[in-house]
Amino acid sequence: MAFTEGEILYLQDEEGKRHWFRYQPVMMKLGGLGSIDGSRIADLEDGDSIEIAGRWFNVFRPGVRELSDSLDRGAQIITPKDASAIVYECDVKCGDRVIEVGAGSGGLTTALLHAVAPEGRVHTVELYDKNAGKALKNVRRTGLDEHWSYQIGDARCADIEFDGADVITTDIPDVEQALDNLYPHLRNGGRICTYVPNANQLERAVNALRGKGFCDIRSMEILRRGMEVGPGGVRPSFDMLGHTGYLTFARKRAILQSR
Repeated sequence: MAFTEGEILYLQDEEGKRHWFRYQPVMMKLGGLGSIDGSRIADLEDGDSIEIAGRWFNVFRPGVRELSDSLDRGAQIITPKDASAIVYECDVKCGDRVIEVGAGSGGLTTALLHAVAPEGRVHTVELYDKNAGKALKNVRRTGLDEHWSYQIGDARCADIEFDGADVITTDIPDVEQALDNLYPHLRNGGRICTYVPNANQLERAVNALRGKGFCDIRSMEILRRGMEVGPGGVRPSFDMLGHTGYLTFARKRAILQSR
């Protein structure tokens, strides 16, 4: 599929370095590469090669992983290993309505938007203007900002401007304090994910979910270790992305009626 004007793309050199740009069919300035005639890219497609100043590059349309890798970071993000689990475990899909509590720098927001677009929506409740501003900048880069809205407020008590959510995700340390306020905005059968960094916070989150009558409650920690594959052998990487946070997933059920 041909590239469209205004689309975010990147050029990747033979060493894997990426040069990001917003495609325009005119002269464009690319950091570290100088100016390039955008019309040369007009007839290219995803993965095609192009020569610039005697060097060869491939031009790619980014996916959610590349976009997450290139975020302008401020607050800590939910890393891709956890974000991918959240999308899978919460069954986030096209058309879903998601409430996200805590924007960070927009890492999970980016993954959620890719999953729900073009028919769904993500609404973020963020306590701090600075974080929301950073997330807004990053979300605009994805081209999916029309499917995103946010409000500044405390999820523990704010009037949340979004109802009928299929999924709620939370990245706050005291989710048990916000659960009463969030509960009415999640439909019956909807799913919730809590993300907390410490074990005592995990215990409080799970007890709160049990107290509200959620079912299918499961908690986990996800660890990721790469593999070094070379001509002389294969071994696990010495670098490992270990503990980042504890994830808990649960599902809302209707209150059982007494006979």
